[in-house]
Amino acid sequence: MNPKAIVFDAYGTLLDVHSVIREAGADLPEALSTLWRQKQLEYTWLRSLMERYEDFLDVTEAALRAACAQFKIAASEEQIESLMQAYLRPAAFADARVALDRLRGERLAILSNGSKKMLEAAVRHNGLEEYFEEILSAERVKTYKPSPRVYALGPEVLKTPASDILFVSSNAWDAAGAKAYGYRVCWCNRAGAEMERLGFAADMTVTRLDEIEAL
Repeated sequence: MNPKAIVFDAYGTLLDVHSVIREAGADLPEALSTLWRQKQLEYTWLRSLMERYEDFLDVTEAALRAACAQFKIAASEEQIESLMQAYLRPAAFADARVALDRLRGERLAILSNGSKKMLEAAVRHNGLEEYFEEILSAERVKTYKPSPRVYALGPEVLKTPASDILFVSSNAWDAAGAKAYGYRVCWCNRAGAEMERLGFAADMTVTRLDEIEAL
């Protein structure tokens, strides 16, 4: 397949969400980061079902407070604020820049649940601005992936059919959602996980983003 455009998920794919706790310098268990991410995703799905959209940064803070409560961690407001500020500058995965360099000349975009403010801050922090033609946020349609309304932003803005776009995500549920919508899909399975049993499998699987160019 020679796609006419490549669209990347951001969090967990280009950006390491677990770098946030390290970046904030907080003396907190790594397991908190895992639960924080889990709650963040759960809250986006629940808000989508309830049709009660809330900004992704606010969803992320609510998820952090819920994770701290579940671990019985009495995080101070200063710690919460530090972690939330750090979420604006998560580290990019090492293979992300290599992959983007190898894909120069292709039309590249980001399509993420993150707000435009969050995505632009993260891209700027990692010096990735030059690579992307578009940074597309779910806030434009006031719901979250895996809603088809979010995936529709790619073809709509890039003026390219979904079947001619390669969607890349490290999140199995996201890969399934994009495939259900109609994208060609590459799942970056860094963790050696199993594909979700949702009836939609990725067209190809890699273990690192810098393997995409060879496909």
